[in-house]
Amino acid sequence: MDLNKRDFSSISPSAKALLLMKGLTNIAFAKQAAELIMHPQPYTPDYENKDFTFWARVAHFESRYQSVDQLLADLPIKNVLELSSGFSFRGLAAVKEKDVHYIDTDLSGIIEKKKEMVAALQGQSFTAKGNLEILPLNALDEKNFMEVVNRFDEGEVVIVNEGLLVYLNTEEKLKLCSIIHKVLEQRGGYWITADIYIKQKSTDNSLRMKDELQDFLDKHHVEENKFDSIEDAEAFFKKAGFVIDKEAEPDYSKIGAVNNVLKNATADQLDKLRKTGKIHTTWRLKISDK
Repeated sequence: MDLNKRDFSSISPSAKALLLMKGLTNIAFAKQAAELIMHPQPYTPDYENKDFTFWARVAHFESRYQSVDQLLADLPIKNVLELSSGFSFRGLAAVKEKDVHYIDTDLSGIIEKKKEMVAALQGQSFTAKGNLEILPLNALDEKNFMEVVNRFDEGEVVIVNEGLLVYLNTEEKLKLCSIIHKVLEQRGGYWITADIYIKQKSTDNSLRMKDELQDFLDKHHVEENKFDSIEDAEAFFKKAGFVIDKEAEPDYSKIGAVNNVLKNATADQLDKLRKTGKIHTTWRLKISDK
């Protein structure tokens, strides 16, 4: 990885905080990306952090990332479109391992910076088995969306998103559903969304962190944009023409941060965590037969 002449200091504080946190996990290229944004300062992962809430958040993002990979793993489809991918490098990891055509998208400002990061992460020794494209896309722009999809060869398409629906209101969610439904109706395939988040009914804020990332989530009304319940989420997608094909099953043995959660939690904190119930899941959707 050539770090010379690379400057990623303009990355937003919230995106930087998320990247530095993911650098503590086994998520593909996360540690290398954290090293990039810290350069020329060294990136020193703080594994000795004793904050239970911090590790609970790390474990969540690690689990969420793995849940998407789990639902992708048993699909033979070679056309993958990721929406609003941010500074996640699933596409880079995918083309390194498999012969897939992976189109990685986000808003133009993010994508330009991401292209530079991907070039640095690839370095000179990176060998790809597949084809990675990194393109700007507003996921609510149907014309642009269809243009990007048409870059794939014939065959089914898997559309992936991790961290998008929570930034959309109901009207925007329905618009996105309409576009994706049209794509899958024409091409066949699936939609994997890791954005099935349930509103937290408890007023206990002891499991919330107070930092730049949380401020970002609050300013974008993320809590208000979540679903009221699992049943509410299922009904929403059913109304939009989708059914659940498969639900991800968390494998806690593969989530490294879980050990840190358990090591740094008090009995009271673990009890509160258990009582929160199911607040997130990942679904693989397909269009319903009518």
